[in-house]
Parts: sequence; C-alpha cells; structure tokens
Amino acid sequence: MKLPKKPKPDGIHNNPMTSLRLYKKEKLCSQKAIEKLFSPAGNADGGNSFIMAYPWRAVWRESHRHENDRWKGARFLIAVPKKRLRHAVDRVTMRRRCREAYRLCRQTLLTDATNVDIAFIYVGQGLTDFNRTQRAVEKILTRIYRSVLTPDEGDESCK
Repeated sequence: MKLPKKPKPDGIHNNPMTSLRLYKKEKLCSQKAIEKLFSPAGNADGGNSFIMAYPWRAVWRESHRHENDRWKGARFLIAVPKKRLRHAVDRVTMRRRCREAYRLCRQTLLTDATNVDIAFIYVGQGLTDFNRTQRAVEKILTRIYRSVLTPDEGDESCK
C-alpha cells in the first residue's frame, strides 16, 4: 500500500537554483564524462579548459548531454591527491571544504542554462582554511561563467 505524499512546507523547493541543498545528480559520476574531461582528445569536440585559483585547479568543459538526461546544469567532482595531503583525514577535510564552497557559490553559474562538467583538483601544500577555499571556488565559477557567456574569447579574457 502506497502512502500519499506529504505536501512540502513553503520555502522548500527541489529547484537547485532556489535551494542550497547539494543533489546527487550534481556529482560527476559518469566514467565516459570523466574520461572526456581529462583526455587530450577532448579539445577537438568543444575543448577542455583549465583555471588556476590557488589552492585549487579546475578542469572543465561544456558537455553535450542527451535529451534523455533529465539533469540540466553543472556537474562536478573533487580530487585531493595523496601526494599533496598524506593523511586521509586531511584529504576528506579539504574535499568537504570544497564541496561546501561549491554549494554556497554555485549560484554564479546559471545551473539551468549551462551544461558544464567541472573537476576541482587540489594543488596546495597542506590544509588551507575555508575562506581561502571559498574565494578560490568562487573565482573559478565566475571565470567559467564568463567563458560560457563569451565562448569566442575563451579563457584568455578570464586570466
């Protein structure tokens, strides 16, 4: 027996543009999409770009998803190499800080209008505080947004 769905209280929406919740469908999980993001051949079909905002480096590309894919918007992944942070606790901490910064700053990207795959890669040495991470992620997302708006200029206008 199915229970009736409870009505949602006012102020709670499933739209990522109005909600600060981070949805599972925003994570970049597809093996093919990740391979395209990091492959040098990816430059032929639209191009992979990278942006450096210390302590993070972002590799991104506009993705052309199928019409069957219901999620329209940015998808991301976070990589914190063991070479940079030896202890797993520190790697998880930096991953959480980046995820939280992305969650708070993702409004800069027009989530419904842009289909972008982003990989955040940690390049700093040692732990960095949340404020520095947030500024770097915000800078990266702003540059991606500008590049998507003016594709003819590319990354050159953002440096």
